[in-house]
Amino acid sequence: MDLHITLEGRGDLAAQVYRQLLDAILDGRLRSGERLPPTRELARRLEISRNTVALAYDRLVADGFLVGRAGAGTFVSAEPVRGRAAPKGVVRPRAIWRELGTPTALPAGRYDFRVGVPDARLFPMEAWRRLVARELRIGIASYGRPAGHEPLRGAISRHIGISRSVHAGPGDVLITNGAQQALDLIGRVLIEPGACVAVEEPGYPPARTLFRSLGARVTGVPVDAEGIDVGAIPRAARIVYVTPSHQFPLGTPMSLARRAALLAWAERRNAVVIEDDYDSEFRFGERPLEPLQSLDRAGRVIYVGSFSKTLLPMLRLGFLVAPASLAPALREAKRLSDWHSDVPTQAALARFIDEGLLARHIRKATREYAARHAMIADTLDGDERLRLVPSTAGLHLCARLAPGVSVRPLPGLVVERLEAYCGESPALPGLVLGYGGIMRDDIPEGLRLLRHALTEQH
Repeated sequence: MDLHITLEGRGDLAAQVYRQLLDAILDGRLRSGERLPPTRELARRLEISRNTVALAYDRLVADGFLVGRAGAGTFVSAEPVRGRAAPKGVVRPRAIWRELGTPTALPAGRYDFRVGVPDARLFPMEAWRRLVARELRIGIASYGRPAGHEPLRGAISRHIGISRSVHAGPGDVLITNGAQQALDLIGRVLIEPGACVAVEEPGYPPARTLFRSLGARVTGVPVDAEGIDVGAIPRAARIVYVTPSHQFPLGTPMSLARRAALLAWAERRNAVVIEDDYDSEFRFGERPLEPLQSLDRAGRVIYVGSFSKTLLPMLRLGFLVAPASLAPALREAKRLSDWHSDVPTQAALARFIDEGLLARHIRKATREYAARHAMIADTLDGDERLRLVPSTAGLHLCARLAPGVSVRPLPGLVVERLEAYCGESPALPGLVLGYGGIMRDDIPEGLRLLRHALTEQH
């Protein structure tokens, strides 16, 4: 154990050693059952006599904090030690952090319609373990590049070019720890204190909260059947965040006309559009519309993607594709934030993509998610208490509640309310039903419980 003790002067050194060891035990830094260094070794490190260390140990044994075991050494007492509470302190965060609070986690349940959770059972874990093990055997020991592992940047540029028609070369891709870090880096580079940022209403709460934490004035802009209402974007806004391929949480795609209008607005206002393409890989019907990034001719769109939904959330890998004018600043922001993402994981993902495993996994998962999507849509179709919002992609469906209808909690049933995704008043009454975290065989019973939970006020 590398035990840190600082001695001052030549006063009562045994008392100093005693006090610092006692502090470490009471603070919990030294835990019950941990072995302390032998007195000779600690004395040598501290450059004091062995008798001085032995005296401190003896006092702690007498006080019941340490116990000596013949032939084994000296250990922290196995008796419970009451840890000392850390000082509360007088330093306070900025007001915004007191306002934001902590999101409330949903309770667990068998019939889990939680949003944004992919089915981990579909993931080819054995193939992934093989690839990660290979990279760990190679033993990359140096720091990585802030922009990301070069082979992964190339693999992503090819993947999104083929699957999403995104115009990007390897040099245009920046690897991030999930989409959330991509949004954070963009905000650090573009948001001035007090700047107006427009977001969809209803929309993705973590993006709204993140922009607020960076000092932005966040304004919700209504979404209709064609996407964000471009005419309602505030004149002061210079950044707008959208989910055009599969609006979150409603699920509708932004029409081609509305996409053109948004790009024209950005050019007129000298603004930036952040396009979050969060789960567009899972499509069950019509051909997807072109991403805003591929329609952009003025270099005003930043494209954000993530592997949290297509692979596993725990991997925490995402990326962004930005205009060349922003790339140096974004790379520097990444370097200052955490230098680089995990290199072995990046390297494994590059091979995962290049070996065709990602495309194969997406095809397999899409078939399964399509079946779950259809099961929910068919079961709820015709129920006058719920009106499904048309959707042909992603990992969730949205349903608007009829006037006077509410949902009472039932044990084992986990559903999310549309109101939780609204930042403006009045909130829209409805439900958002995810189907990545629930087994297909459990969906019928889960929906039966859901229909039983719907109550009408007369």
